[in-house]
Amino acid sequence: MASKTLDDLFYETLKDIYYAERQIVKALPKMARAAQDEKLKAAFQHHKEETEGQIDRLKQVFELIGKRAQGKTCDAIEGILSEGEEVMEEFKGNPALDAGLLAAAQAVEHYEISRYGTLRAWAQQLGLKDAAALLEQTLAEESKTDEALTTLAKSAVNTAAQKAA
Repeated sequence: MASKTLDDLFYETLKDIYYAERQIVKALPKMARAAQDEKLKAAFQHHKEETEGQIDRLKQVFELIGKRAQGKTCDAIEGILSEGEEVMEEFKGNPALDAGLLAAAQAVEHYEISRYGTLRAWAQQLGLKDAAALLEQTLAEESKTDEALTTLAKSAVNTAAQKAA
């Protein structure tokens, strides 16, 4: 059996996040429709558009390493998105729905931040400067989205969920 390298790990992880982003772009419209708070709906819609651009950037990274853009089933994102589906079902029509949706969205963001931070570091280690720059751009977007969601949670969504009790 051939020895596995950091190049192999980079490629496998790239396939993982590519799959994850493609699943996320499908889930965001459902989350936007389920959300009750208009600012949360808008945040989900904005992030869908942003995610489409991130998918395009990932395709560029695949090109830079001379590989076909393809996904590999990501059990982690499947689980996180499944939890979001549960929240939508169990809390539909209830004041805490938006708080649950927002928490699910932040779980997605934290997963993405972890993956993009790792991939960027590995790209730098492998001397893939252009790939590292693309991954850094996406990492910055994911971090900004996470901060925006935190602000929305603190300023409106969590308070609305609590007041209804």
